[in-house]
Amino acid sequence: MNVAVLVKQTPDTAELPKVTVAEAQSGELQATMVINPWDEFAVEEAIDLSDRFGCETVAISMGREGETDALKHALAMGVDAAVHVDERVIDGGDEWATAEALAATLKMVDTGDQVELVLAGKMSVDGNSSVIYAGVACMLGWDLLVNVTRIVDIVDGKLIAEQAFEGGQETVEVPLPVVISVAKEINEPRYPSFMGIRKASRVTIPTLGSDDLEIRPSSTTRWTDLDKPEPEDVQVRIFDGASVEEKVTQLADALMAEKVI
Repeated sequence: MNVAVLVKQTPDTAELPKVTVAEAQSGELQATMVINPWDEFAVEEAIDLSDRFGCETVAISMGREGETDALKHALAMGVDAAVHVDERVIDGGDEWATAEALAATLKMVDTGDQVELVLAGKMSVDGNSSVIYAGVACMLGWDLLVNVTRIVDIVDGKLIAEQAFEGGQETVEVPLPVVISVAKEINEPRYPSFMGIRKASRVTIPTLGSDDLEIRPSSTTRWTDLDKPEPEDVQVRIFDGASVEEKVTQLADALMAEKVI
């Protein structure tokens, strides 16, 4: 059994981006990009499972060309390998297309053995959709566990985990393979060591493109050249009166005259 962890590169929420007038007008903000903080818990858990069960680990991320900082962070933490997926494979598609591309990547990742466990963070700090890992599980036809706070054991082809839900917690047992989203209570992510950072900086991370992955063309609807509604002619009327009651009476008369009430 080997473990894959899905990571994403997101803006650093601890740093306020310096916005210029041009950036504000174009909608393109410059910010420091880092590994999604929620994904660090998934990376840490993958490393811990590697120590416990001797499995190989691989981090997978989709992004623009050259966007590999999040993957190098995972490598510096201790993940064995990393794979980058060029986001152009989905041709501007939505979360469903992203999930399909990641699922296709998982099917072809070569870690020396079959990937039977996929870990992911609870959400991303930029989109907060919390649907990518669910889409991956659906595409693969695997079971899905969410908000997992502890992986108790993996034995006889089954995974035992503690799962939190509103008002309590339960222990569940599912057969492998399985996709899991982890809660922040599951562990405390380590800081990458200096040697880990140096080693990760020298790694050449392979990038998969449309020629490498078997995925269908994106069917995402794109909205372009929409007709904008004509602006309404809005008039402002101020009611004068000697008392609040008189003003309210005028307002009520005006609303009834316009058939609002």
